[in-house]
Amino acid sequence: MNALQPDPHLALIVEDDPDLRALAAVLLDETPLDVVEVESAEAALDLLQERGGEVAMLFADVRLPGEMDGAQLARAACKLWPTIRIVLTSGDPGIRSDDLPECVTFMPKPWRGLDVLVQAEKAIHDPQPPVT
Repeated sequence: MNALQPDPHLALIVEDDPDLRALAAVLLDETPLDVVEVESAEAALDLLQERGGEVAMLFADVRLPGEMDGAQLARAACKLWPTIRIVLTSGDPGIRSDDLPECVTFMPKPWRGLDVLVQAEKAIHDPQPPVT
């Protein structure tokens, strides 16, 4: 990376359930990533617009309060920040990974802590290739 663009070092958690958000934060605090928590896609998009080059991993629920859901957030992030590893989660049995953007890794709820850590490891050491 050049001096103008910092190395990605943030994990952005977007979850409206405070208990799940806190659990994900505790897990991701065990990684080299700095953790930022928000509860809506709009707040996540604001943060991405300010610090998108610093975000290595976006970990978001599909169902979120507000005008934008997690899938819409993921589509925007895939397009505007293509090297971010994006993980979407949902407990809704109607959500299928086939309905989500190709750049997304889907983890059904309840997710396992080990799976979250594996995705963080991939975000750190195997970032998504930029779209050409």
